[in-house]
Formats: sequence, structure tokens, C-alpha cells
Amino acid sequence: MTSRLVFSGIFVVCAALLGVAFYMEHVMGLEPCPLCWLQRFGFMGAGLVSLLAVLHNPRGFGIRVYGLLMALTAGAGLAVAGRQLWLQSLPEDQVPACGPSVDYMLDVLPLTEVLTTALRGTGDCAEVVWRFLGLSIPGWTAVFFSLVVITGLALAFRTGERSESGGA
Repeated sequence: MTSRLVFSGIFVVCAALLGVAFYMEHVMGLEPCPLCWLQRFGFMGAGLVSLLAVLHNPRGFGIRVYGLLMALTAGAGLAVAGRQLWLQSLPEDQVPACGPSVDYMLDVLPLTEVLTTALRGTGDCAEVVWRFLGLSIPGWTAVFFSLVVITGLALAFRTGERSESGGA
């Protein structure tokens, strides 16, 4: 399987997951918490790196660089999903207070404070509003982020490269 096909698949998966996120927000009426927004940015980053790799069609060292960048962006998203899963596992008396919406924070706070607040998480982030096969939304994002990290690392550290057509 060529690296271009792998990067294309990751791009499609990231785009589909973002589509699901927007469906859940705009059709199902689920309001994304600050950590949910950051996870979206993780998928956007991994998807963008994958799209650039598809367009560039690198070979050799370039594949490794794109694979590592994809793993890093997905790894950041995985860390955020892990933080949200930890918040969801807290006993009710230890859950932080709910905070304002991301839109409101962006309107009234400096960006650094919005990011700090978002990374800490709020009580909204600890609430489980949807489950599928026993996993909450951050549980599923953690699964997909893990798959993207593994794929990126496999591309970055693979040995015995096969000849691929095109690219620089």
C-alpha cells in the first residue's frame, strides 16, 4: 500500500469525524465543550497534514516527516481526549464547575486565557451526553486519535521502503 493511499485514508477519516462532530452539534443539538473543540482542532491538524502529504506525494524522508507531524497532531488530540476522559471519571463532588461557552470566552477573554481554560476543562467537559457501544464521545476520539498516532509512527519509522511513483 502506498503512503499516498494511507495519507488519503487518514484525511478521509478525519474529515468524516469532523462531519460527525458538526452533525452532533447542529442536528442532534449537542453543545461542544472546550475540550471537544480542542479535539476537533486535533483532527483538523492531522487531516491537514495528511492532505498536504497527499498533495505533495513525498518519498523517503518526506514520508517520515509527514508521518511524524501527523502523529504529533493526533497525539496532542489524544492527550486532550485523555484529559476529558479523566474528568468524566471523577466523582461528582470533584468535578470542576461548569464554565461559559467557547463562543463567549472567545468574545471576552484573550486567546491565551481561552486556551488555558479549555485545557483545564470545565464541568461541561465531565458530562457524558452521548454513548455508543459503551464509549463516550472522548472515548471514541481517543480510539481514532490512537489509530492515527500509530499510523503516523508506522510511516515515520518504517523500514524497507518500497518504490513509489511520483513526488519529490
